[in-house]
Amino acid sequence: MRIAIVGAFPFPLPQGSQVYFAEQAGALRAAGAEPVLVVYGSGAGELPEAARGLPIARVPRALSPRRLGSGPGAAKPLADLALAAALVRAHRRHRFDAVLAHNAEAALAALAARPLIRRPVVYVAHTLWRHELASHAPERLARRLAAPLARLGAGLDAALARRCDGVIALAPSAVRALAPHARGPLALLPPALAPGPDPAPGAVAAACARHGLAPGRFALYAGNLDRYQELGELAEAAARTRAPVVVATHAAGRAPAPLRTAHVGGPAEARLLTFGAGAALLPRRAPGGFPVKLLNYLEARRALIARRAVVEELADGECARLLPDDAGPAAWAAAIDVLLADPAQAARLGAGARARLERAHAPAALARETLAFLARVAARR
Repeated sequence: MRIAIVGAFPFPLPQGSQVYFAEQAGALRAAGAEPVLVVYGSGAGELPEAARGLPIARVPRALSPRRLGSGPGAAKPLADLALAAALVRAHRRHRFDAVLAHNAEAALAALAARPLIRRPVVYVAHTLWRHELASHAPERLARRLAAPLARLGAGLDAALARRCDGVIALAPSAVRALAPHARGPLALLPPALAPGPDPAPGAVAAACARHGLAPGRFALYAGNLDRYQELGELAEAAARTRAPVVVATHAAGRAPAPLRTAHVGGPAEARLLTFGAGAALLPRRAPGGFPVKLLNYLEARRALIARRAVVEELADGECARLLPDDAGPAAWAAAIDVLLADPAQAARLGAGARARLERAHAPAALARETLAFLARVAARR
């Protein structure tokens, strides 16, 4: 099966969506498919190992947004039209059997190209826009227009589910939200990760020391600084605990104080800090997606603290400490203090986390399920 995997974003980039995109492509290739990546002409960092050797069709650099971060921008509409054109050109060369479109913009570009390529478009729903759209608006506008933006986001969710030939959801909450609107098949297929060898303890200690940290004695959030990550609330929790609460990020900005920002040079350094943390944090509120950093936390056997609605597939006390959806900074601080003061409990939860990764996120199994789903969508179309 020849598959176009479309991403309306810079590539490569050490950010969750791009990491998932590359890992999915690599797993599909290992399963016998022939993936071709279709992306913007911009990016930063090294090409992920999973994507090396794969054909890549790019939007011309002059038409690609210079801004590498996620969210809307003035250059995006033209770039997305160019992305649709790049998909058409790539199809003429490779003759795809199906298109996997990652997130809303890529799905819209693929739908624009569908009359010309006449191939099924499967929407890979990274998020529910009814929850996330407001986080990409200026903060003052987001507060005033929260309800209209939520309605607009819900309309976008419904329209994409209706118009695409199939939908891959990453979380149970997305299945529930999109199923009433989907006209084609819908599947729950979360991202995958093959665990690598554990880093040497000395390398972990050295990475922690570079940032003034002691292994096992800090709580860590690793990822971008976008508003939907709820780092402001995490900062309030950090003010209530004596333990360092660290934000490991490749982004140029800084997390709000008293969070400690650890700027990392790439995924390898972020992985070392993750293995060195006493607890892993996932402070976002919005359900519907699958934070790719969660896979890294599970791989590193870190005890996770998160809200129930965001990781509803995890069991409290088995591989995570799950907080109520309305938990405030005091509850976050208390959970951090408990885990950092009880290494035995943290280790037990961490072992459960690794078992969860190996059981539910094996790349080969998920790649086979994805190919079977694409074949089902193609046959139906």
